[in-house]
Amino acid sequence: MQIIRSSLIGGKRLINGLESRWLNLYYRALGVKLNGYVWMRQIEISRNFQDIEIENNCALDQGVILLCSGETLLHPKIYIGSHTYINRHTFLDAIESVTIGNHCAIGPGCYITDHNHGTDLNFPPLEQPMVSKPTKIGDRVWIGANVTILKGVTIGNDTVVGAGSVVTKDLPEKAIAVGVPAKVIKHRTST
Repeated sequence: MQIIRSSLIGGKRLINGLESRWLNLYYRALGVKLNGYVWMRQIEISRNFQDIEIENNCALDQGVILLCSGETLLHPKIYIGSHTYINRHTFLDAIESVTIGNHCAIGPGCYITDHNHGTDLNFPPLEQPMVSKPTKIGDRVWIGANVTILKGVTIGNDTVVGAGSVVTKDLPEKAIAVGVPAKVIKHRTST
């Protein structure tokens, strides 16, 4: 029984690996800049493929969505550093710049953006002009499950953001932040 189970697990890993390799070829052909192999499981990149750059040894889990809107710029609108893992059903939404550093861990169900709609009373919600400001996540940052990171935020290196938080303002390096809105509750130290 153990041999059959091991064979099934090995077969599933092989199929997942082949699917991931195919997605690498597919998205490269559409214009996504992949700087090495990126592990992908049933992700969605729906348009503006050339506005996305992903470094080597990243992993994008099932249901991850990368969305770039608006005119193409001279720099990537979504940039993901090497050795970063983005967990299931996380949504990166950019019109100017969302940058994620190296060796980051992004939990499931997160939303990370660099824009929102205006609030002018003369326009209905979907006709509001977009307001954008670059969003940057440093290196070795750990973002818990279901975190929302709003436009213009910079999160410093080695920071941890607790599950369910909403980040509306910059967070310094080596901080632990939680809440709605996220606030620093302590700083990380070497042990």
